[in-house]
Amino acid sequence: MSIVEAGALDHVIRFLQSENINLQESATAALLTLSASISNKPIIGASGAIPLLVNILKHGTTQAKVDAVMALSNLSTYTDNLTVIIETDPVPSVVTLLKSSKRSSKTAEKCCSVIESIVGFDEGRTALAAEDGGILAVVEVLENGTRQAREHAVGALLTICESDRCKYRELILKEGVIPGLLELTVQGTPKSQTKAQTLLRLLRETPYPRSEFQPDTLENIVCNIISQIDSDEQSSKAKKMLAEMVQVSMEQSLRHLQQRALVCTPTDL
Repeated sequence: MSIVEAGALDHVIRFLQSENINLQESATAALLTLSASISNKPIIGASGAIPLLVNILKHGTTQAKVDAVMALSNLSTYTDNLTVIIETDPVPSVVTLLKSSKRSSKTAEKCCSVIESIVGFDEGRTALAAEDGGILAVVEVLENGTRQAREHAVGALLTICESDRCKYRELILKEGVIPGLLELTVQGTPKSQTKAQTLLRLLRETPYPRSEFQPDTLENIVCNIISQIDSDEQSSKAKKMLAEMVQVSMEQSLRHLQQRALVCTPTDL
């Protein structure tokens, strides 16, 4: 019999509700551990623990907040828990924690994990867009986060833009997302690369394919976006990143040709 099945969860929840800071921290840490188990996720979600975790995010100690967002990240992978999480209006607290964390930290990674999950709901997207510096914080993680955090960040932005391109395109563009997306197209995880390329296509001026005289290449898409950027600094940075992206692409192609040449036999020539 597991700890949860033995009834320990009820005690943990009582400790979460305690005004004793030490008990709150211990209970949050316990929930973080328990939430890692797939079998525990639906039980914890149905226990009433999620609103208490979000409350810890708002009012708890720094360590308790970190453990709470990590527990919420674990719980968010169980679909039925997402509805409960959304109902607690977690975005302001998650964004506040994200903004106070190093973008390359595990905390930022888990914040973006939660954000990626909840922007699948209209309430989550609206809340993030309305939160001061919310989208910017996600863009900053996309630029400077861990590989997994960057994957969550680009996934969140892509979900937002796909849901309503006309509504969110400008909000995302104005936060200077292009350089980070360009870097992801060549240096991100396979998922990040695909999502970054898809998002770049959505961010260009027209969502429709170009003619045969203007191929729908990544370079053309980015050039189209750069031409619309008002800020000279952002435009310059994006152009530099595009040049670097092309250089990396050329180097990769050259290495591929060299490798093929090495394995090529006389009969192949």
